[in-house]
Amino acid sequence: MTELNINIDALIEKICTQLKKTPIMNHSPKMIGIRTGGEWVAQALHRALNLPDPLGVLDISFYRDDFSKIGLNPTTKPSNIPWDVNDQHIILVDDVLFTGRTTRAALNEIFDYGRPASVTLVSLINRKGCRELPFQADIIGMSMDCDSTLKITGPDPLNMTILESTEKTV
Repeated sequence: MTELNINIDALIEKICTQLKKTPIMNHSPKMIGIRTGGEWVAQALHRALNLPDPLGVLDISFYRDDFSKIGLNPTTKPSNIPWDVNDQHIILVDDVLFTGRTTRAALNEIFDYGRPASVTLVSLINRKGCRELPFQADIIGMSMDCDSTLKITGPDPLNMTILESTEKTV
């Protein structure tokens, strides 16, 4: 694996700057991170934005559309949304927006908790050209093409590694 020379802290700062310019920040937004990588990114954003309400966390394992094929992830943990979702303005955070299937699963789970006033999708990395479902992030840290596999590790420090397409195994 080749480690990318990407300053994750700078991407977090860029996302914070973009979020501060959005109307959602005028509505006491609540933040939810998608486990695992999105949770790590959300922790950094939550701290940087100094949001007063606790961070929510989703484990979408039971909401995945490939659950019947791949089974349950052995590291599944319960989701935790420590406030009422109804009528809240929510910032949903994921590490990588790829096919859109994780976003779909996260939205399904959020709506099982209640009906938010709005959901703003934030992604650290947008994988361009890979979407299978019609989801686009409202705010992104950076975009990349789809010819490599990414891995986010963390939470402290957050790092990104890339498996170059020439290194992929069949």
